[in-house]
Amino acid sequence: MVTIRYPRVPSRGWTSYQPERPAEVALNASIPWDIEIRGASSRLVADLRGLRLGSLSMDGGASSIEVLLPALTGTVAMVILGGASNVAIRRPEGVAARLRVEGGVTNLRFDDRCIGAAGSEMDLGSRDYNRAADRYDVTVTGGANNLSLYERHEMTGSEAST
Repeated sequence: MVTIRYPRVPSRGWTSYQPERPAEVALNASIPWDIEIRGASSRLVADLRGLRLGSLSMDGGASSIEVLLPALTGTVAMVILGGASNVAIRRPEGVAARLRVEGGVTNLRFDDRCIGAAGSEMDLGSRDYNRAADRYDVTVTGGANNLSLYERHEMTGSEAST
């Protein structure tokens, strides 16, 4: 399931208040999906854990984005083109990943590594990336601020209840 939030059509009332309402889109989990987000995105939470993901691309500005990636087979590409601010990408525990950043980045977290600021190009990989058959290949072009890519540790039932 993917949740999309969009502004409601403004009313003709005297206020300019534009509340938001969520929209939910259910995708068939039995087929692979290549997901493209075009144009600016803001306050997007994409819980893709139940899908077969072929690729994911975001073209345009991205602000306050959280992506929960699914388990996978093979190499899956994720691309963010343009500026990105406050982006968190969480992959399943034990799944290898590579992160390439083209352009400057501030406040970067990749697994257990934290980098305050870096310019030009950066290429980071999890320890097992080169040997892994199943892995994520993430590329970010343009500037990025507060970018994180790390393993998602699922809680067991007993941990969740404490």
